[in-house]
Amino acid sequence: MGKARRTGRHGARHGSCDPRPGAASFAGEQGDDEAAARWVDVEVRGVLLRLLGEAYDALDEPDEYQLDSVTASVAAMCAASTTRRVVVLTLLDSMASATSRAWQLGWQPADVHRLVGRRLGVPEQAIALDAMRHELEQYAPSTVDRRWLAQLRELADGPTAPAPSSTSWIDARRDTGTDWFTLVSQVLPVMHLLTRLPQLERLTPLPGEARAAAPGAAGRSDDTPPADERILSRVRMLLAKAESTTFEAEAATFTAGAQALMTRHSIDAALLDRGADHPAHGQALGRRIGIDNPYESQKASLLQAVASANRCRTVWARELGFATVVGFETDLDSVELLFTSLLVQATRTLAAAGPRRDLHGGSRTRSFRQSFLSAFAHRIGERLQEATAQAEAEAEAGHSNGRELVPLLTARAEQVDEAMASWFPHVRRSRVSLPRDAEGWHSGRSAADRAQLGASPRLEG
Repeated sequence: MGKARRTGRHGARHGSCDPRPGAASFAGEQGDDEAAARWVDVEVRGVLLRLLGEAYDALDEPDEYQLDSVTASVAAMCAASTTRRVVVLTLLDSMASATSRAWQLGWQPADVHRLVGRRLGVPEQAIALDAMRHELEQYAPSTVDRRWLAQLRELADGPTAPAPSSTSWIDARRDTGTDWFTLVSQVLPVMHLLTRLPQLERLTPLPGEARAAAPGAAGRSDDTPPADERILSRVRMLLAKAESTTFEAEAATFTAGAQALMTRHSIDAALLDRGADHPAHGQALGRRIGIDNPYESQKASLLQAVASANRCRTVWARELGFATVVGFETDLDSVELLFTSLLVQATRTLAAAGPRRDLHGGSRTRSFRQSFLSAFAHRIGERLQEATAQAEAEAEAGHSNGRELVPLLTARAEQVDEAMASWFPHVRRSRVSLPRDAEGWHSGRSAADRAQLGASPRLEG
């Protein structure tokens, strides 16, 4: 529309100065045609916005019949060559506005992607990913928090080539053979979900503000050195071996090695950071980690146990499918890696255990697994606390700056508590339901004992 307006103004000025007979009237007719075209565009946009409002109402109800009717109307407008351009541009603009609003509300790409998958489905997740990628491409990469870009790469399962500048992500999807009705039926629920998102804690700078983050704000400047990737690579390797081996003794050794390595790395990072004058040093951060069904309460308990042992705090948002972990970056890396590995190991053990039946032949598989995971989380927490205390004691005794370790870790814990109080002033504690299956409870504790977490001579060797 902007280009049409410029052309129209230029044509009118040129026509009024053209001495040739009939030139002025021709320019005037051309301007009238463009004005009429612009009026049609405005009218089409108005109709579409009304239909979008009706779609949101239908999704709020929910009213599937009304939603299908609206979807068919929008798809028909997309199929018509006279209205397609305006409809596509309006959908793109509406999706971009909804995505930008999600950023303002504290949502990050991984959060949006997770919730869309939880509430809608895989096709809608792909739509949301396209919209988020398009929105973030409007900013210079240096002004977008590095964690956002890393999330996009991970969600896309690797680097993806951007669509040509002349093609929108909607057009690109059409080029793959998706019909208009299917495409619109996927776009509308995503837009609706984005417009209904609740407020979250803003854990990082907004896109475009990464370099301008104020001192003390949640997030880290690009100038701050990231966690030692060599250490994290070794931890990932140990945890991968723990997950893949079928021998429980080996799994215990690998997991113990990972925890000991992460604790030592966290202590070393804390000692290196002490006294640094960079505003991002010594700063508690927040990270959201997905907690999915089934048995989400027990999984949240496991995350809490892992986080507590690594000097972090957690807040679980059950209805949104994630927990926010607050701590220092090296500790957050440890929590995410170890929680994921332990969850894989526990899930594998449960799968091997198979279903359970009561004396009357009824299924008690669910209660068995709930009790197993509750006991597993409880015992893992005890073991992790023991391993962490041992590693800290050894560091204090053997490190040249060991006498500084206790007050340093105490100060870090206080900063984590301050960040928690700032972001979550109204949290309440919740308890997981008591286990009801004795076999599941004892099996879970036994599995946790077999995966005991502590330094071992075999590890050091």
